[in-house]
This record gives sequence, structure tokens and C-alpha cells, in this order.
Amino acid sequence: MRIGGQRVSLRSIQENDFPSLWELMYGEDNPEWKRWDAPYYPHARVDFGTFQDQIYQRLARATVPPMLLIECGDQIIGVVTYYWEDPASWWLELGIVIYRPPFWNGGFGTEALYLWIDYLFQAMPLVRVGLTTWSGNGRMIRCAEKLVMQMEGRIRKVRRYNEDWYDSIRMGILREEWDRAQQHL
Repeated sequence: MRIGGQRVSLRSIQENDFPSLWELMYGEDNPEWKRWDAPYYPHARVDFGTFQDQIYQRLARATVPPMLLIECGDQIIGVVTYYWEDPASWWLELGIVIYRPPFWNGGFGTEALYLWIDYLFQAMPLVRVGLTTWSGNGRMIRCAEKLVMQMEGRIRKVRRYNEDWYDSIRMGILREEWDRAQQHL
């Protein structure tokens, strides 16, 4: 599967992508991207075999792929994901990580997240799509706002990083809001 945008595309993970993806995620002990992606949780490195098994298991149990690669040209720059908060009510949360710093602040993540949200609303009978981040990740909050996501919750001072306290931020968009926003995005 491939979803094309102007500068990035989303595509299914193939077995030959595993080494590159593992290297992006676990090739460094303290990767720069981890400073923004839930840095209050430790970066637990896994060996390649375990990583491969985890990806296979995650992809095998879903009818709609829960993870796609983000590519710019022929280079893997990140992933988009979703997980079920409550499958009975079709409540899912999505995520995005751009692993390569040269692709930060250039709109690549916003485009990838746009493609992902649009795909999820088309592929499933969702009422709402949400994401959770932390107040220390201003880029993620701005990205979500550009895509007309609303701040739905702020749980104050529940994330601790580098001896400072941060808020947990919940953002979301309803299907009807997404449909209306298509004229402007």
C-alpha cells in the first residue's frame, strides 16, 4: 500500500525495510528524536530479532495497517502509527515520529499526518481521531493545530523530564470537522 503526497508518501513496511527501520529506532543509545517523543519514558533498546517479531505481530493482527513508513524520495524518514484506546467505541490514538532531524520543521510531518488522518477516516468508521503529546513538544502541538485538531484535554504536570514538569496534551478531530476542513487544508 502507498499513499502519495506532494513531498512525502506513506507506505507499507516490507521485510527489507526492517534493518533500516531498526537502525533509525535503535541504532543509537540516545537518539535525538527521543528528546521529543515521550522522553520521560526510557528508550529501551531491543535486539533486531525481537524488533522484527514485534512488527510482524503488530501488522498481522490488524485489517487496517497500524503502522506505515514515511518516505521522502526513497529515504525512510519516520513512521505513522495508531493504537486502540477503546476498540468498542472506535477510539483510536495516532502517532508520528520523524527520526531524521533534517526533516524537522519543514512541514514533512504535517503532510504525513494529514495523509494518515485522511486515510484512517476513509478506512474505518471512526467518529474521532486523537493524539496525545506533552507540553514540551511544541512542534507536535503546532502540527496538530495546522490540521484543525482541537485541544481536548490538558493534564497538568504529569510528565517529568530533566527535572522539570510538563503537561500531557490530548488533541483530537471529529470526522465532520475533518470533512469541513478539507476545503482549507
